Parts: sequence; C-alpha cells; structure tokens
Amino acid sequence: MLSILKFCAGVALLLFGMRFMRDGLENAAKKRMRQAIKTLTQNPVTGFFTGTVITALVQSSTAVTVITIGFVNAGIMNFYQAVGIILGTNVGTCVTAQIISFNLEEIALPAIGLGALLIILPGKRSVRYAGQSMVGFGIIFLGIGTMSDSLEPLKHSPVFIDLMGKVSSNAFLGVLAGTLFTALIHSSATTTGIAITLSHQGLLDLPTAIAIILGSNIGTCITGVMASIGTPTAAKQVAAAHVLLNVLGAAVFIPIIHPFAGLTEMTAGTLPRQIANAHTIFNILSSVAVLPFSRQFACMVQKIMPE
Repeated sequence: MLSILKFCAGVALLLFGMRFMRDGLENAAKKRMRQAIKTLTQNPVTGFFTGTVITALVQSSTAVTVITIGFVNAGIMNFYQAVGIILGTNVGTCVTAQIISFNLEEIALPAIGLGALLIILPGKRSVRYAGQSMVGFGIIFLGIGTMSDSLEPLKHSPVFIDLMGKVSSNAFLGVLAGTLFTALIHSSATTTGIAITLSHQGLLDLPTAIAIILGSNIGTCITGVMASIGTPTAAKQVAAAHVLLNVLGAAVFIPIIHPFAGLTEMTAGTLPRQIANAHTIFNILSSVAVLPFSRQFACMVQKIMPE
C-alpha cells in the first residue's frame, strides 16, 4: 500500500513539475510565440520548423496545438498553414523525453532551491519565469526518483511480471494502455517518463515501451480535440489532422515494433536512452514522411471532415 501511495505521489510530482515548468516557459515566450506562429507559417516547411522550435522551447505540443486551433478559428491562418505546425509539434515534443531519459535526480533539489530563489528575489519578470521553469525541472526529477523507489518491490511481484508479459506479447495492448493513460492525464511526456522509470528498474522492455509511446502520441491528441469543440470546421480539421497523423504513424509501426526496437538498441547503451531515442526517431520519421505531401494530407483530412 505504501508503495502505491509513493508511486502516486511520484506521478503527481511529475505532472506538477511538467505543468510548472511549461507555464514558466510559456509565460516567458508567450508574446514571441504567438507572433512567430502568425508570421512564420506561410508554407508547410516554415510552419514545420516554427512548430518544432516553439514546441521545444515551451515543452508543450498541446499548448502549441491549442494556440494553432485558436488562430484557425479566428481566421488568422488557414488549415493548410496549420498542418505544418502540427507536424513540427510532434518533433519538438521529443526534447522533453530526451531530458527525462538522463539520470539527473542528483540535481533535482539544487534546481528547486535555485529556482525558488529566482522567484522570490526582486527582479525582472523574465527572471521569475526562468526560476519557475527551473523549479518545475527539479520537481520532474524529484517525481521520477520517487516513482523509481516505489517500483523497486515490483521486481519480485509475480502478478506484475505476468501483466508485463501479457502486454509485451501484444503490441496493441501497449498502444491501448499508452493511449488511455495519456488521454486521462493529458500529458504524453508524463507517460513517457513513467515508461522510462519502469525501464530503470528493469520492469519494461524496449518493444513494450515503444508500444506505450505510440499510444501516448495518440492519447495526447485529446486536448486538441476538446479545444476544437464548438469551433468552425477548419479548426476541427486541425485537431483531426493531429489525430490522423499519430494514428497512421502508430498503424505503420505496430507491425514492425521488434525490428524497430532492434535498430533503436544500436543508438544508445542504456534502456532509458533507447526509449527516448525511439520516441524521437518515430516522431521525426512520421512527420518528415508526411511533410512533402502536406497538401495531399490536408485534402485527405478535409475529405474526412468536410465543410
């Protein structure tokens, strides 16, 4: 029971840290972010790079997607321009998984202390936002450490080992689990963080982790879908494009998860790094593959969801 409570506390810390860091980064870059999205999206290629950079800076593909839906809803940009941004957000969000995959628990408390100092000391608002981001960064790794400690007893649990065996033998179950959990907590980065934490304890193999990540990419679309409710068709098409991109990507990769895992194993020496690299490779491949066919992809979405 204590381990369950400790795990829940770790998840809560991870969620709060992600939210706190994201809010600090968003507040620091909000005006420039909105201006960049409005001006640097004249074609899918510039939109792609804009979406990638902004998402990497603010650490939230959801925030960029919701802003894009808002702009399309307001008539500031059209659906075709928004497609490039959506493709870019999928790549930019990989930065979060890469950060989480490093073992930085030792700097969690110093980061929280230094960030708190920047928040309470008088100074520019941008410095306080930087402090907020630093506190969030530290809380993320504090949560990962807490989860990791709570999962230690599961190494000797026959029930958990049997459950992981069933998920590992069926990629679809892993995708479904990742989708439902991410849709519930509205954070694909947290799902990835939990998968990486499980791998630290040797409780998750690479193919299963990849299946969960594929599901988390689908589950994170729920926020954009909710944001598009009650908006004109063009804004709904942006949310539909995000869903379709991730569903098609997962459908392509599910049959080749094991060969893909074998390829990913060559990219790093540790399992957590391999999971982060698999997430990055998948997102880059799925977005770059669609980029040259952005207009055809947009037309397909418009046929699925016509005016």
